[in-house]
Amino acid sequence: MNLVELVLYLVVAGLAGAIGQAIAGYSRGGCFAAIIVGFIGALFGSWLARVLGLPSWLNVTVGGETFPFLWAVIGSALFVALISLLRRGRV
Repeated sequence: MNLVELVLYLVVAGLAGAIGQAIAGYSRGGCFAAIIVGFIGALFGSWLARVLGLPSWLNVTVGGETFPFLWAVIGSALFVALISLLRRGRV
């Protein structure tokens, strides 16, 4: 994976994280946080889809690596919703 492919991969993860944050209605941190949430969402969403036996839809291939965009968005939304529930309890 070269530098251009890495940047494209980060952009796709950032988009998935930003959409997940918008769905959950909780956004903190900006672009870097959206990229991190996108990667965590991809891991969590892919794991959840595999456990439930769901098919892989809307995959994005960058440099030979497949990024599960739909499951990243769903996983990001669930992850951000969980974070927002945990953060609301603290004052």
